[in-house]
Formats: sequence, structure tokens, C-alpha cells
Amino acid sequence: MNRTIIAGAAALAALVAAPAMAQAPAAASAASASAKLSVETTPIGEIVKNEQAKAALEKAIPAIAQFYDQIATMTLTQVAPMSQGAIDDAKLKEIQAEFDKIK
Repeated sequence: MNRTIIAGAAALAALVAAPAMAQAPAAASAASASAKLSVETTPIGEIVKNEQAKAALEKAIPAIAQFYDQIATMTLTQVAPMSQGAIDDAKLKEIQAEFDKIK
């Protein structure tokens, strides 16, 4: 396991232990509206390029923004087991339902 994944796992453990603090807004890049977003296949780094998807993700998991640099290449499904329950199947379904509403 490489250091990025280990660091990401350790950082995600903090999702359960610490509430979200004020988050600095990130500069948004243009997202591809034609790509279907998926909690299973879309890397988080791609999800956050879409402002609507990023907003839905941060609404569902407020503390996730502080970990984007560590988990950008992973999908939400890959991150879930490391989240100590913060991202469960119900949360993944909730997020996917929000992604499905995005055109």
C-alpha cells in the first residue's frame, strides 16, 4: 500500500472523529457535463470538477473537502471502507441519487 493511500485512510478516519470546520473554496475547473458521474467508477478528483457534483458531495460528507488531495484518484466506493462508517452503502446511494439528477 503506498503512502498516499495510507495517509488517505488515516485522514478519513478523522471524518468520524472531528466535525467539519470552515472549508476554503477551491478554484473550480470546467467539468465535462457529458460524463455520467458514478460513486463506483468516477475518481473523486473528477467529481469535484463538476460544481453541482462537488456541492452534493460536500453536502453529504462535509469534511471530505479537506482530503481531496489525498483521495483524488480514488472512487467513493474505494474510500468507503477506510472511512470508519462515515461513508456507508446508504450514503453512497444518497450521493449517487444526487449525481443522477445532474445533467
